[in-house]
Amino acid sequence: MILRVTKYGEPILLKKGVPVKYFNKELEQLANDMIETMYANEGVGLAAQQVDQGKMICVVDLRFPSDDENADEPFTFDDKSPPLELIMPLILVNPKVTALPGESSIYEEGCLSFPEIKGGVIRPNNVEVKFQDLKGGYHKIQSSRFLGRVIQHEVDHLHGILFIDRMDKKTIDALTPELKKLKRQSRRFLNQKRKTL
Repeated sequence: MILRVTKYGEPILLKKGVPVKYFNKELEQLANDMIETMYANEGVGLAAQQVDQGKMICVVDLRFPSDDENADEPFTFDDKSPPLELIMPLILVNPKVTALPGESSIYEEGCLSFPEIKGGVIRPNNVEVKFQDLKGGYHKIQSSRFLGRVIQHEVDHLHGILFIDRMDKKTIDALTPELKKLKRQSRRFLNQKRKTL
């Protein structure tokens, strides 16, 4: 089932998710719905807060071609990234990301909760992520470049951190009119929702 994607200005996006304790059919359904929603919105990642769920689960799938002709530069896959066909769609439950030694890079990110808003974000190039699967099994992968960046972006969501929180002041100042407009739209949506309850 395709779920509604929450937008900037909705309180759920600022809430840290609750760790998943029960690995059951309900969790599996949520993950499947999140994947379907991600595909429907042509995203490469989606966190639970983006579908109005305060849980520690996110999904990632990078197998779709990007409209950005520079998407492979400088964030190409290398020997630290597992083959995509083996792990995608990737479901990360209770993920923990650790930055590994190495450089950081700036890259223009977007977000399904911020339609048509993009900006440069600095992140470590190399990360390790520990997570559980839908059965509760434990996994660890190391990733560089784009996969690592997408995972960091989604795991940030699980902690109530937005990509705009990681942008510099100059970038935020340039985006402020668009952010204010989106926030007003979210406020109107929430007010309308309250009236119908």
